[in-house]
Amino acid sequence: MNTTSAPAGGSWEELVTVALLGTERRRPPGCGPAQDAPTVLLDAAAVETLRRRAGVRPARAAARPEPAAPDPRPPLPPAAARRLTLLLADRPGTGGGGGGRRGTTPDLMELLPQWLALANARGFAPPPQTLPALLDAARGRTDLRPAALTFAGPRALWLARLNTDWRFALRSAPGGGTALPDPAEPERVQQLWQEGLFAERVALLTAIRARRPAAARELLATTWATERAEDRLMFLDSLRSGLCAADEPFLERALTDRSRNVRATAAELLSALPDSALAARMAARAGSCVAVDRTRGVPTIVVEAPHECDPSMERDGVVPKAPAGRGERSWWLGQLVEAAPLSTWPRRLGGRTPEDIVALPVADDWQNELHAAWCRAAVRQRDPGWSRALLGPPSAPEAGGPGAVSLAERSKLLAMLDSAERAEWVAGFIGTHGLSEAFQLLGVCAVPWAGPLGRAVVDALNIARDAGSYPWSFSGVMGLAERCLDPAEAVRLEALTGIPDEPENAAPGAGSYWAEAFQRLVTTLRLRATMTKELTPPAPT
Repeated sequence: MNTTSAPAGGSWEELVTVALLGTERRRPPGCGPAQDAPTVLLDAAAVETLRRRAGVRPARAAARPEPAAPDPRPPLPPAAARRLTLLLADRPGTGGGGGGRRGTTPDLMELLPQWLALANARGFAPPPQTLPALLDAARGRTDLRPAALTFAGPRALWLARLNTDWRFALRSAPGGGTALPDPAEPERVQQLWQEGLFAERVALLTAIRARRPAAARELLATTWATERAEDRLMFLDSLRSGLCAADEPFLERALTDRSRNVRATAAELLSALPDSALAARMAARAGSCVAVDRTRGVPTIVVEAPHECDPSMERDGVVPKAPAGRGERSWWLGQLVEAAPLSTWPRRLGGRTPEDIVALPVADDWQNELHAAWCRAAVRQRDPGWSRALLGPPSAPEAGGPGAVSLAERSKLLAMLDSAERAEWVAGFIGTHGLSEAFQLLGVCAVPWAGPLGRAVVDALNIARDAGSYPWSFSGVMGLAERCLDPAEAVRLEALTGIPDEPENAAPGAGSYWAEAFQRLVTTLRLRATMTKELTPPAPT
């Protein structure tokens, strides 16, 4: 600071204005002709800054935050803790993960979900110093949040209250992280239900429903008439858990709700109760539209779709207005068949099995509409028998199977089967049709893939490699294989890591790409095996 003379005064706003305009256009207050204007401005700013700071009254110290709740889980083994640090360091934006060609290096960030699932299954607690990076990773990837927050435990909620970037953890926690009263404490339950925030009330209703379904329904009934439509919809959706016949009277009353969305949800829940009055009404309506014509040379299903959507159909959840490009009658028929119990059809169609019914020809181009509605019904009612019939054999030449008209529908039907049957079916599909249409089907199979499915995928990749196929078109399946193949397959894959002889019609550079991809696959499988070993507690001695 210039000490030859005291700097001139001036308000902070004046000094800022001079700095913005520049001292050549406006001189600082009190600056003489012989003085250096920039120096005077800086001196004046220093004095004003000191004056402003000296005049600030000390504020009351903020309350010290309460300590984080203890985490009673055992700590990670040291090797697993080091592995977690490496996985989190590979996130985008940390400098660990680079773009471009991956080479033979495993994609560590794609292995983080599996690592978290294993750590949660073992019941370990994270090292406290990794929680910020873990929360940052979950912030950037919503698919990670459930597993990441389960693993992070109570300390994640404590940190989230101190950092707005991590507030998603509070939104994801039941009741925003608020401790919920025990269902056996009726006064506290009523107080939170009457006075709590919406998220707290949803969490309370969900928690009670999981333990005492009838009590949750009765609690909801106490305020149902005064709730907002959007809140009624969310509360009603909580009844999906533990849905039973005792819920029917409440759901029947909800069919007359002012909100169309609430009525539709109530109708959907009632149709999932095969013995409900709504299910019987839908069965009667759908049954009157579908019959078997035995006068033809081959028994054939004939369809007479509804000619109108009457008020009673609307009350039971049938949407009267068809989407653009869809015929009204086919739209109404699809909704009736979807909501009717699947047990309707063997009785209605001559005692036939689901396989026999699906195999019957359908007159007048109604087959796609009828089968698509049966697919939706099989998924809604979680019926493995009908799902199996609509899927048909995996070797069927039709692209969509006998009943399913798209791969998306096939994926939903596969999810209704047990994991072993699902894997066997997809393995058969790959053996017949290859991998080009299998990506969506592989996504519903349990991890790690069962032996037959893993072998089918590897065999199909090997065939594509030997044929010189365009390799990048299989990158999605290869990525799935890295995450889903049983690590024991690494030994078998060693033979495929060399550069193969390329056929004349092979894509340029295909051989080296396939070798690189198989090397990365083997490296990733071995890394997954190591991760599992690191998270396995030593056997007691």
